[in-house]
Amino acid sequence: MTPTRPVFYISDGTGITAETIGHSLLTQFGDTRFATDRIPFVDTPDKAREAALRIRAAGEAAGVRPIVINSCVDNELYRLLAESGGLMLDIFAPFIEPLERELGQPRTNRVGQAHGMVDFEAYHRRINAMNYALTHDDGMIMDFDDAEIILVGVSRAGKTPTCVYLALHYGICAANYPLTEEDLEADRLPQKLRGHRHKLFGLTIDPVRLQQIRQERRPNSKYSQMDTCRREVAQAEHIFQNERLTVLSTTHTSIEEISSKVLTTLGIHREMF
Repeated sequence: MTPTRPVFYISDGTGITAETIGHSLLTQFGDTRFATDRIPFVDTPDKAREAALRIRAAGEAAGVRPIVINSCVDNELYRLLAESGGLMLDIFAPFIEPLERELGQPRTNRVGQAHGMVDFEAYHRRINAMNYALTHDDGMIMDFDDAEIILVGVSRAGKTPTCVYLALHYGICAANYPLTEEDLEADRLPQKLRGHRHKLFGLTIDPVRLQQIRQERRPNSKYSQMDTCRREVAQAEHIFQNERLTVLSTTHTSIEEISSKVLTTLGIHREMF
């Protein structure tokens, strides 16, 4: 059996950028098993040496060379990390030199620009959007005038995590509305949503997957019965079809993919934070 390959995401900041890019790269090698670890805030030589020892030990224990996906901007820290003997992958290296040539200026080695609080207005917009998503979750507040997006679907179809993602990464005020038993029986959108048709996006899900999710939340209840899941999904999809709403199945779709599809469909262009 092929040994599990240790992978380290190393950064002088949060490590989110290194981990995001690194994860995308590793998914291209589905036949290899990886054990990943993130070491953030490696911003001093002592921390770099400590990280290098940790990386080397992991490689010796696994019997294979570790992979180090690095976003440290300080060359000295990079040199110290390389003493780990790991395969060093600098996520900025392929892009910095071409950009320096094109822009006619050297890069500025500043830490925390990607995920630091460098733009206070944008940061507060993101926090406000997050508060909006939480207070408008599951139809708790029915005032949708300030909503940019309203996700509609049966309970546990993926509305809440998608709203939170849109708020956190795009600063978008996203609300969600769970179709109730009364809504499903009426076979049409509730009155409170009809005035916001241009903001609506429908989410559906395979009943088998829905039943699994609901069973974890409320085991052996009517809410989690397969008949209930099949009926609710069928009724919701019928409403979406009658109301001519764009609908997406979340069964095998990630939050990132759902969010991208929603933004594209509703014509919302927002830079990711």
